[in-house]
Amino acid sequence: MANILICDDEKDIVNALKIYLNDPDYVIFEAFNGKDAVSIVQDKEIHLVLMDIMMPIMNGIEAMSKIRETSNVPIILLTAKSEDADKVLGLNVGADDYITKPFSPLEVCARVKSQLRRYLSLGARDNAVSETLVIGGLELNDESKEVRIDGENVSLTKKEYEILKLLMENPNKVFSPQDIYLKVWNDYPVGTENTVAVHIRHLREKIEINPAEPRYIKVVFGQGYKIERQTR
Repeated sequence: MANILICDDEKDIVNALKIYLNDPDYVIFEAFNGKDAVSIVQDKEIHLVLMDIMMPIMNGIEAMSKIRETSNVPIILLTAKSEDADKVLGLNVGADDYITKPFSPLEVCARVKSQLRRYLSLGARDNAVSETLVIGGLELNDESKEVRIDGENVSLTKKEYEILKLLMENPNKVFSPQDIYLKVWNDYPVGTENTVAVHIRHLREKIEINPAEPRYIKVVFGQGYKIERQTR
């Protein structure tokens, strides 16, 4: 399942794009200005953004700049033919692609699938950190692939490591089991809740003093898992 955010101040365009992207593998989120788009990307696990440039409150270029401070989610700009200068600026700021209005349904679907395929297979590696992530007494070094808890090395499986890295890179952000499976296994999550829960349980047994009362990996009931930002 891929979460797609469509952001355009014209509701007719948002509705048209929803029709083009009517696919059981897509969950569509809507925003009608850049400020709301930024909030949705911060609060939800979004896998692709379709973003108009000319919008009220916060335009698409400003919104994209804010998103790029924390995320490498693919962003496809929605542009008019007269917006060539903004189109170039958008690509320089961090857009991955653009589609010119009026849209061709086949072009929209092809570009969306292309960006999702690249992101879901390479996105996690694009975000690889070159320094140690530290949350409380928990440390993860992505160069050496070492994890320590209160100074002691912890041996994790590859999937446990990738889950921990995902959560530590996004403190306070809630990831559903489907989000975690999609990012870590790079596959569409169908009936995967138990698989993720088992890995989370094993991970807690290795990094928590008392897994029944976890300090790090918290459950947000009905939503998923997160690691809270904290100090030692």
